[in-house]
Amino acid sequence: MPHSSEASLSSYHLVWSDEFNGQNGNTIDPSKWNTMVSENNSNNELEYYTNHAPNASLDGRGHLIIRAIKEDLGSRNYTSARLNTAGKFEQTYGKFEARIKLPFGNGIWPAFWLLGNNIKQVGWPTCGEIDIMENIGKEPNINHGSMHGPGYNGSHSMTDKYSLSSGSKLSDNYHLYAIEWEPNVVRFYLDDILYSAKTPANMPPGGKWIFDHPMYLILNVAVGGNWPGSPNNSTQFPAEMIVDYVRVYQY
Repeated sequence: MPHSSEASLSSYHLVWSDEFNGQNGNTIDPSKWNTMVSENNSNNELEYYTNHAPNASLDGRGHLIIRAIKEDLGSRNYTSARLNTAGKFEQTYGKFEARIKLPFGNGIWPAFWLLGNNIKQVGWPTCGEIDIMENIGKEPNINHGSMHGPGYNGSHSMTDKYSLSSGSKLSDNYHLYAIEWEPNVVRFYLDDILYSAKTPANMPPGGKWIFDHPMYLILNVAVGGNWPGSPNNSTQFPAEMIVDYVRVYQY
């Protein structure tokens, strides 16, 4: 696989970032992030997303920690957090990256992704979705980079996988997850290794390329669901996703 970005970082300028600097226990910056509060039931997931500090807070060392916790709330047996930048930061095209140490465990489903800002007008998947990092606990060494749109969504998305070498887990260390998004191409990187590039030519018959409008960022840790399955006795809680930074550049 070729290394580093086709368009070097020197070609980009930073337009938005969160370095998660702040005191231990501080909650996230409300000028940058919204916190979803929902007894989430999409994908048959099992978590309740909260705005409670234990589910998403700074560690005082420049990191955000999103924690999936085994506790009862509403009809759910787990709580977690889902943060987004809707209405606060949305961009068309550019380089989007985050340095993250993933959680590990059966039924744990962390993600760093983009969603079209027109979702309330046109719905999903017509709004578009780009999954920069998506991992499920039963595949500890595999990152999924995916795109969802009309005619290619859900389990039929345009997707490619990047696998660490045998014996290594994504939860062992921090890794850099990134995309470069330009008109008619999205390139996916893990630790600056290009592992996928999607263009309109990759779409199935009848699919429509809709990646030409602003999208916002999402960070979350889901628990359970159709794809990852449920936690089992080996799954340890709290399951922590540690985010060192999120940065967005324009070309």
